[in-house]
Formats: sequence, structure tokens, C-alpha cells
Amino acid sequence: MNLQEKITTSNRPYVIAGPCSAETEEQLFNACEQLAKNSHVAALRAGIWKPRTRPDSFEGVGEIGLKWLVDAGKKVGLPVATEVATREHVEKALNAGVDILWIGARTTVNPFAVQEIADALHGTSIPVMIKNPVNPDLELWIGAFERLEKAGLKDLVAIHRGFSVYKHPKYRNVPNWEIPIALKERLPQLPIICDPSHITGKRALIQEVSQKAMDLNFDGLIIESHCDPDNAWSDAAQQLTPEQLTSVLQQLVLRSREIGVDAADYLFDMREKIAILDDRLFDLLSARMLLSEEVGQFKREKNITILQQDHWAKMILNRLNKSEEYGLTEKFIRQLMDAIHQESIRHQVKMMNK
Repeated sequence: MNLQEKITTSNRPYVIAGPCSAETEEQLFNACEQLAKNSHVAALRAGIWKPRTRPDSFEGVGEIGLKWLVDAGKKVGLPVATEVATREHVEKALNAGVDILWIGARTTVNPFAVQEIADALHGTSIPVMIKNPVNPDLELWIGAFERLEKAGLKDLVAIHRGFSVYKHPKYRNVPNWEIPIALKERLPQLPIICDPSHITGKRALIQEVSQKAMDLNFDGLIIESHCDPDNAWSDAAQQLTPEQLTSVLQQLVLRSREIGVDAADYLFDMREKIAILDDRLFDLLSARMLLSEEVGQFKREKNITILQQDHWAKMILNRLNKSEEYGLTEKFIRQLMDAIHQESIRHQVKMMNK
């Protein structure tokens, strides 16, 4: 059974856990032994090479850690996973007997690096997990899977670890859940697991994000766990102790993926009502754009610019001030109004160019 099958046929969630970094042989063995006692943990992880922002940061113990990781996995009877970013990493990990590889977010963003890894893996059947790129680019993420598929790799899994922003008030990497949902739409057979450690950057938020991933029907979780997280050599703030990991997993509410007979009729009726409203909504948007074309034609005749910034600012402010009345978030209203505005501009430009 390959990794895809294990993830999709096991009891949810499929859990991969272990320290952010392999630090010492003793540290890694202790962590793996404690994690293996948790029946939810299906595989172990540890970083051997760490891509760090600053050159003086701890960048991993290197090749010697591969033996520690593989030996720890054999001792407790669990497969082990680590990150690779170069051809040399791939070769050393394969030679050491690592069971699962993953490509990190900073590597996924670089097609040259992904292709180098794909070429190094050609002819193998090892499972590979691919994290989303650091920037919210769905096509770049899909392109990484395509490169590995062209190299003959079939046992592929996606990891959602969030997207980089500057000083977000809550998350280390914002989830942007719509992107992994879109990935699932494009690649429906691809298992997706969530990395709440890197999304949150804070252990206190891991429960919340893990639950949301389960509610969104993700297949599994990859969570960093260290026996002494406060003194970890990397990413201390986001790591859980094995005991804390057990608590997080025990508190998860796992909802059914299937719709029972008792719920089917109700959901069918509600979805029909929603579809009717959606049809009305798009009819209204279509009518609105016809008015935009009339406005565009008038502006052309009067030699007036399309964009009227003061008017647009008033429109946005008016809608945002009514967010509570609408029962909608300001973020949603802003995104919706921006999309409508861009489409309106497109229709006005069309009339300008007639």
C-alpha cells in the first residue's frame, strides 16, 4: 500500500509528527519513542537540512542526522520523513533509507529546484509530499506536482502550510484556505494534509487550525513535536510536547464525510434554494454590467476618464459600514466589491474602445 492509499484509507487524521529539527541522536530517539506511543501517529518527521532566513541560524545537523532518523524509525516501527531541497539531499536521503520525502515551501517556489529534485528521483517510487509555495500561487503548486509526475513519481501528497505575509497579527503564515480547496478541485485524487505548526507559528493556535483542517475534510496533519520545545534549536514557539500533541488529537471533532439518508433530503432542499439565489445573484450582476456599459458609453461621449477615484472610495466605505447589517465580513465585502469593480471597468473599457 502506497502513502496515498494509507492516508486516504486510514482513520482520519493521518498524523505525521516529530521535531522541527534533528538536533542530537538522543533528542531524536527520545522524541520518536514518545511519539510512537501515540496510536494516532502514523509516521515520524525531522528536519535534517533547514532552509533558514539568516545565515547564522541553525541550518540542521546535516547527513549524520539521516542515520539517527532512520534508526529511530526502525526502532519504533514507523516510517520516517524529511525535507529535501537539492539533488544531493535526495541522493543522501535515498541512500540512508528514508521512507518519505517532502519538498518545502521555499523550494516549491523555484521551478528549477523542483526540476532538479524530480530529475534526481527519476526511476524511484518513493512517496513525495509537496508543500505549497511561500507565495499564494496555485499554478506554481500544481506545476511542482506535474514536474514530479513527468519524472515517473505517482505517490504524491500535498501539504498546506500557509503563505508568507509581513507581520500578520495572528498567523506566521496565513492559511488562505481557498487555495488548497482549489487544489483539491483541480487534483481531486490528491490527498492533502495540513501543517498547523507553520501556519500558526504558535503552539496555542495549533488546536484551532487542526480542527478547521478537519472540518474542511483534509486527510491528515503534520505537526512538529519536541520533548523540550522551549529549548528547541529551531521554531521553538510552534512545537508541542508529545503529551500536548496527544491532547490536540484527542480534542479533535471528526465529522462524517458521508451524507446519511436522514440528511440527504434536507441538504438537497437547501442546496436547491441556494442555487436559486445564486442564479438571481448572477442575473443581477449581469444587469449591473449592462448599466456599466451605458456609463462607459456616456463617459466616452463626454470624454471622461473611466476611473473616478472619489466616487469609488465612497462606494467602498458605504458598503463596509454596512457589514454588520449584511452579516458579512469586511474582508469579504472588500474582495467582492473589488471584483465587481474590475469587471465593471472591463465593460466600460469595451465601450470606450468601440
